[in-house]
Amino acid sequence: MEKKLPPQPEPAQSKVYQIRIKGHLNAQWTDWFEDLTITLEENGDTLLTGPVIDQAALHGLLKKIRDLGIPLVSVNQVDTRGTHSNRLKKRKK
Repeated sequence: MEKKLPPQPEPAQSKVYQIRIKGHLNAQWTDWFEDLTITLEENGDTLLTGPVIDQAALHGLLKKIRDLGIPLVSVNQVDTRGTHSNRLKKRKK
């Protein structure tokens, strides 16, 4: 009798994260944070948003923030399924 193996998971894909830090970053940090979008918020925080390939890359980003000496406020994975794609479809119409 042939033994069937469970299906293999698909290779890991980038996940989108929002990293909120205390204080505003200047535009000069754009290259340092690579593919992340830097958004300066009215409350004085900076929001870094973008794809992160894996946990090691996420820890690398957090290390960069730590090395800057800027307090980390939050780290959230953004759910890009459903509502995000619906928004894109509405804009294309």
